Amino acid sequence: MAGNSEPLSPRAKLAVTAGKAAAAVSRAAGRGSGSVIGGRVALKLDPDLLGRLAQHLDVVLVSATNGKTTTTRLIAEALRASGPVVSNALGANMPAGITSALAGGSDAKYGVIEVDEKYLAGVARDVEPKAIALLNLSRDQLDRAAETRMLAEKWREGLSGSKAVVIANADDPLVVWAASSSANVVWVAAGQEWKDDAWSCPACGGVMQRPGDDWFCGECGFRRPAPSWALSGDHVLDPHGSAWPIHLQLPGRANKANATTSAAVAAVFGVPPQVALERMYQVQAVAGRYDVVSFLGRELRLLLAKNPAGWLETFSLIDPPPTPVILSVNARGADGTDTSWLWDVDYTRLAGHPIVVIGDRRLDLAVRLEVAGLDFRVSDTLDEAVQLSPPGRIELIANYTAFQDVRRRVGN
Repeated sequence: MAGNSEPLSPRAKLAVTAGKAAAAVSRAAGRGSGSVIGGRVALKLDPDLLGRLAQHLDVVLVSATNGKTTTTRLIAEALRASGPVVSNALGANMPAGITSALAGGSDAKYGVIEVDEKYLAGVARDVEPKAIALLNLSRDQLDRAAETRMLAEKWREGLSGSKAVVIANADDPLVVWAASSSANVVWVAAGQEWKDDAWSCPACGGVMQRPGDDWFCGECGFRRPAPSWALSGDHVLDPHGSAWPIHLQLPGRANKANATTSAAVAAVFGVPPQVALERMYQVQAVAGRYDVVSFLGRELRLLLAKNPAGWLETFSLIDPPPTPVILSVNARGADGTDTSWLWDVDYTRLAGHPIVVIGDRRLDLAVRLEVAGLDFRVSDTLDEAVQLSPPGRIELIANYTAFQDVRRRVGN
């Protein structure tokens, strides 16, 4: 936990220096930010470096299938109200990337760290966080991710005995089951639009009952806990029953939910909801997401959607028809190579929009849209897809590496 820490050992200092040098070489070679390779080099030289770098920080970890990067950014903005923050703002969320981020934050008071779901238990063990935010769990990267209940079980085991305050989404049964092993949980009613990964009880396998916004297992009695924080329309309700207006530049209900969780986290660190929410207004885009860029005489809004739950939330953000929509899907290593998830997405929600399909797996997506009965065109390049649309706004929705491809092409 934070406090007066020992200065870094000579070995740790060497590891940090070598890591920064490796990152600089990687950047100079045009291979991205270098944060991952830098972290790998540093951890090789000092395997305990992550814990050492976190010694002087009050740390909050953020984990989920969807919304990690945005929520991390919102919490970081809120906590800056009471001190300097170090954060892995660009989403390098495995131990190497986290180590790189913390190595740059020697003067920080807080560490706000996004963590990949599979690494949460290990990182929590290393950095002894003051708070852990758990937003949701749904299927993602089907070729290699553990089934969602197995991930929830890993979380449950990893958080058992942790001294951290766990801020958890009361509306996601998998998250509730995972968080219930913790001694100190703050429940947040953040909502859950995608329910297909939580129809069976994680505790006993029974069928979940879902009357209204509630949920419970008819067989073992596992049920939704009473939340102390809640999203209600455009307001955050705090534990005292006060309603605080949410003013965000980021669009959609999902981001209001992220802001609600972020306000609950900020309160653990002594930042009041009004101050936290005011600071969140400054966030306009997160690692390029939600940015509007001018390209070939059109205005492209860049939206990231990596899995069925993310696509569902993104469809609720887009402007109504006849706004054109470009969809881009890849299946490279970072995306997961299995595209069968496309069949879990309700693409009929795009009816009435002119649709153009691009990306490595455009033909997989074309088959899916054909079956959904939608009109669409297939293009080989982003430029061609954009030129098929009239001047004005275009909604561009892409999965992970496809999103990076688009950002590079539009110079964002």
